Amino acid sequence: MSGERAVRGTVAEGFEAVREEFTAVVREERPDYSGQLCAYVQGRKVVDLWAGPDTDGDTLHGVYSSTKGAAHLVVALLVQDGTLDLDREVAHYWPEFAAAGKEAVTLRDLLAHRAGLVGADGGFTFEELADDRVIAERLAGQRPYWRPGAAFGYHAYVIGALTGEVVFRATGRTLQDLFEERVRAPYGLDFHLGLPEEHEPRFRPVLPMDPTPEQRAELDAAPVPDVPGTLLSIAYNRNGAQPTDIETVPNSRLVRAKGPASVGGVASARGLAGMYAAAISGTAGRPPLLDADTAARFAQLHSVGHDLVAGARRSYGLGFINPALLYPFLGAGSFGHSGAGGSQAFADPRAGLAYGYTRRRFPFPGGAAEENARLVRVVHTAARAR
Repeated sequence: MSGERAVRGTVAEGFEAVREEFTAVVREERPDYSGQLCAYVQGRKVVDLWAGPDTDGDTLHGVYSSTKGAAHLVVALLVQDGTLDLDREVAHYWPEFAAAGKEAVTLRDLLAHRAGLVGADGGFTFEELADDRVIAERLAGQRPYWRPGAAFGYHAYVIGALTGEVVFRATGRTLQDLFEERVRAPYGLDFHLGLPEEHEPRFRPVLPMDPTPEQRAELDAAPVPDVPGTLLSIAYNRNGAQPTDIETVPNSRLVRAKGPASVGGVASARGLAGMYAAAISGTAGRPPLLDADTAARFAQLHSVGHDLVAGARRSYGLGFINPALLYPFLGAGSFGHSGAGGSQAFADPRAGLAYGYTRRRFPFPGGAAEENARLVRVVHTAARAR
């Protein structure tokens, strides 16, 4: 390939197959494909690749729910410190939360998507969705949509605001400020919960999904989030006067500036992989953020089976998704989070692997882009061979 279709960047010795597979992915994608791939092994960067027009290794993309991994790394640090207790009731930290039958909900329940608080009656305005403190204030008095602990369902737009309010009540600091102070700045990560104005020129707006006729037919047959009153419509904020178009969320400067902890992160693949490397291995001469016990506790599966919101089988740890559901060859104790716009990021502590992937165009059908299955496999194989 040549020009804008060329794959650029570097791989370490033993990871040449990763470049070959990424090159194959780029060839098979549409001509305007832009994406980045990065990986660390034992704290050392071994893959740093990118391709596409107006894209380099420093380009920033909206990473949607991959943001939840950053948010809950902060929560894990506070649990590790002893500032937060997983089995304390949320209302211990945030008394207003006890309203409407939520008095027994623990922080563990909340992190495992078991609180039943997936949205608000009447929905949120776009401005409200961009502000975690406003979301939390609205949800404090909301009655859960199922009895907390009886089932689980993806709290798509609100989980970061809920856990973030616990963080704020316990520390007096926002989750975003603590991420900056304890994670992003000391490890030099290109992952932002609140993108400073000076970095705006590096951001590339999300391009909308462009499905083929066959894919469009498949989408038309899928569960419809606009059906009023369904858990799906409530969780994805399609139930109010201003239904949210998920594809356009990161394209709002308001969202990028405030960095809501569920969906508002902006990062490069380097930032995604670097964060998980910092979590389990440490980077640039700094120690790992998490000790082995804390990493294992947050990766441990808490909710497995039928997700009431997604209507499909899912598995969640504490604030993190278990990536082995998609990639069964990953080691036990892997943890991470993908994003609706195609991003994927995780750590596999047993392999010492940290992985990050971003792309610009919203993928079909949404969620971790399907090319990740190929890329994760070849990266993991090379990492294990070391």
